[in-house]
Amino acid sequence: MSAPSFDAVARVFAPDALGATVRLRGWVLRTRSSGGILFLVLRDRTGVVQVTGRRDALGDEVFTAAEHVQIEGAVSVEGTVAEDRRAPDGREVRASRIAVIDSGEPFPIFSGQTEEFLLDQRHLAIRSQENVAIFRVKAELLRAFREFLDREDVLEMTPPILSGNAAEGGAEAFQFDYFGRPGYLSQTAQLYLEALLFPSERVYGLTPSFRAEKSRTPRHLTEFLNLEIELAWCDLDGLIDFIERMMVAVLHAVAERRPKELKALGRPPEELLAIRAPFERVRYSEAIDRLSKLGFPVQFGSDLGTAEERALTLESTSPLFVTHYPRELKAFYMLRSPDDPRTVEATDLLGPEGYGEIVGASCRETDIDRLKERIGQIGAKTEEYEWYLDLRRHGNIPHAGFGLGVERVLRWMLRREHIRDTTPFPRTPSRHTP
Repeated sequence: MSAPSFDAVARVFAPDALGATVRLRGWVLRTRSSGGILFLVLRDRTGVVQVTGRRDALGDEVFTAAEHVQIEGAVSVEGTVAEDRRAPDGREVRASRIAVIDSGEPFPIFSGQTEEFLLDQRHLAIRSQENVAIFRVKAELLRAFREFLDREDVLEMTPPILSGNAAEGGAEAFQFDYFGRPGYLSQTAQLYLEALLFPSERVYGLTPSFRAEKSRTPRHLTEFLNLEIELAWCDLDGLIDFIERMMVAVLHAVAERRPKELKALGRPPEELLAIRAPFERVRYSEAIDRLSKLGFPVQFGSDLGTAEERALTLESTSPLFVTHYPRELKAFYMLRSPDDPRTVEATDLLGPEGYGEIVGASCRETDIDRLKERIGQIGAKTEEYEWYLDLRRHGNIPHAGFGLGVERVLRWMLRREHIRDTTPFPRTPSRHTP
């Protein structure tokens, strides 16, 4: 005999649902009782609905058991869909049966608690309706990226997380003992994606990246989701065009598919739909001039930190490309600019409204001698990168790529104060639990 089927909460709000009998199951968001009538708000993966139950209809035993269900307790309900303007979204379920699956213990999460406490209880705090909305938008964002890349014929690859090389320098790499040899958690999948590029021309990976930075800023995590793409036969202008096209397509897709969640989180979807190409492009040297006029003590060679990037984009509603950074500020694999040996063919895409860097991109150096020189300058051993140099010995071609911090994009999209809000279990210098 097959188990009885259940409806999703979304069924309650279908055009033909009024008067229909539904069977629901889920978790209790809140509950109250007048003694004779029980009001229970039930959630499942598809939505939230108010359930009402009368003592005389349910019976004393069932009514009393349902009264004592705690927040996040689990129940099943059978009842009739009715219209009620006082209920969320104007409909409720008038219960003829309620079964308690798990009444639960008193839920420890409630309003007014400190951020640190909520982070300690993150395994429970992620059930909030705000977090549900954030992670549905994040899932939509990831889907939109993959759809765009599929349309562009960019092949998804699965590069490793464990590595024998600190790709961007050892100081910011998590090192561990790998059976008696140094091992590192991946800072970037780029070097492996470059190897995979040669047989496939256009590749990407969506993997965790780890940075042992002690940066305690609203935009840094020690573990984040990194979307990295490598494109053969691509120069800096072509790379910028690709990033720009991707960002517009993805932002519009999320705005069209998740308007309800975006509005609930404080970002009108119309603002994302209004973002169009082309984005403004400025050279690093011009950005330094702008910052100098704003009173920042910067000169050519100064790094652009959180404050500087914020100043460049605070009044903008669209992302900004900053190009041609000084060579010393960037990674060893970036291509030296042909018109200025001080700079590299690189760009950062800065999120508007002061949110800072969300994409780092560059053409890749193809000259082996220059690569060896830069590897030495970062304090690494050339022999550790011989496999990478082999890529320049066999079918060497112009190519370019970029890395995009998914949580940084989401932080800007949802106007979150801190990046830790954009990932279920944030990892920072002070936190690696729960």
